[in-house]
Amino acid sequence: MTNILDLVARILISALFLLNGIFKISNYDGTVGWMEGFGIPGILLIPAIILEIVGPILIILGYKAKIAAGFLSLFCIATAVIFHNDFSDQLQLGSFLKNIALAGGFLFIFINGTKDFSLDKKF
Repeated sequence: MTNILDLVARILISALFLLNGIFKISNYDGTVGWMEGFGIPGILLIPAIILEIVGPILIILGYKAKIAAGFLSLFCIATAVIFHNDFSDQLQLGSFLKNIALAGGFLFIFINGTKDFSLDKKF
């Protein structure tokens, strides 16, 4: 049962990023404009999309999951600090805390790795 729950947890924590990566592709220009509104160069959207798509796939498959989780944890912290730092706005505070919580979940994978239902354990 632990192996199944580990896989389900990896799918649940990864789904948000996988879908957001796909959304960023379909709304590329809008996302670049939004990022540039925060002073972040739009060219950084390309590595963000790659991380948001490749990272979750690796975590779900359990292949190099520790590395992917480490990068996604750092990404969550950076995103929280850069884009969700207006704590007078309750929605921004909620988004900040959500990103910090997700960073914690990814840190858990980074520290503990995956269980038996993963490619890391098969190789």
